[in-house]
Amino acid sequence: MDKGFDIQEYMTRGVERIVADAMRATLKNPRESAYMVRFAAASRAASKKRAAMEKKGEHIPPFLIASITSSCNLHCAGCYSRCNHATNDEAPVAQLSDEEWSRIFDEADDLGVSFILLAGGEPLLRKGVIDAAGDRPDILFPVFTNGTFMGEKYFELFDRCRNIIPIMSIEGNKDTTDARRGIGVHDKLISNMEELNRRGLIFGASVTVTTENCREVTSEEFIGGLSEKGGKLVIFVEFVPVTDESSELAPGDEEREYLRAEIERLRTEHPEMVFVSFPGDEKSSGGCIAAGRGFFHINSHGGAEPCPFSPYSDVNVRDASLRDAMNSKLFRGLIDGGLLDDDHKGGCVLYEKREQVVGMQRNLQSVSG
Repeated sequence: MDKGFDIQEYMTRGVERIVADAMRATLKNPRESAYMVRFAAASRAASKKRAAMEKKGEHIPPFLIASITSSCNLHCAGCYSRCNHATNDEAPVAQLSDEEWSRIFDEADDLGVSFILLAGGEPLLRKGVIDAAGDRPDILFPVFTNGTFMGEKYFELFDRCRNIIPIMSIEGNKDTTDARRGIGVHDKLISNMEELNRRGLIFGASVTVTTENCREVTSEEFIGGLSEKGGKLVIFVEFVPVTDESSELAPGDEEREYLRAEIERLRTEHPEMVFVSFPGDEKSSGGCIAAGRGFFHINSHGGAEPCPFSPYSDVNVRDASLRDAMNSKLFRGLIDGGLLDDDHKGGCVLYEKREQVVGMQRNLQSVSG
């Protein structure tokens, strides 16, 4: 990594680009545009707050990923959350309460966090938490959902709380989506999109990019179809193999370069949409931005983890503040030890180096014990 790289400047530019793209994408929707103007002001204030803390030697990431439940009704092929036992069919035990998530959102707001991505499991199973998110208009909450629980109560909530944006998981066309997510899921997603569009509500799509669908999900047929239905945001997430059997689905150098070039093209040809890639080109970002450099993950039980794909923790937000969690010994060790900026084969450095991460976690546990 370039020693002159400034993570605060990089993340600030990234937030500004996303906000600017979102404002442009909503110009024809008065209510959405009005909210985005307000959020842009809040985002600038949050950025100044983070910059002030950076000058004092404390880095605050602008993003947070919150997995608010471990329950899900689907069994998607290759799901990293199920393979890591973070999602299951059993009744959830000892999950963070609505009140605990509300407190975390307040702390994030105070620190200057601009985006909190709500995930699961299936986050729409936790309406109390979604309601709490709606009460924090200075934070934008993309909700990563499989879409199967979306109905009137949520359409009304999304209309009332413009800072909550449903991001529906889709894998491409009907056959590709249903093959991974289950028969009938694609039709439900399309129905949701049409209803959201009819009501003038902004929404997006989350696409898991594999070696099998890389070209399909960046095609004009797919992206143009989402745009016609009113989609304003597409988040491309590179598939991370959590089993040896699925390793052939992980994008390699050829697919990642293709994806990078296609996203550049799409940003030019579809200015009405916002395109985000994760993890994207890590070299341009000075390495992986997990573990608090750009974001970190809180699991449904409160464990502060570097990333959803790296489910290891030495701090729980039940016992520590969000600020303390951001500065956990595990996070500091990963950053200071250089594990986030080393060269690696795939798109996810922490997954590839999971044995080193586990070793670091165990050492911290033995010292504290």
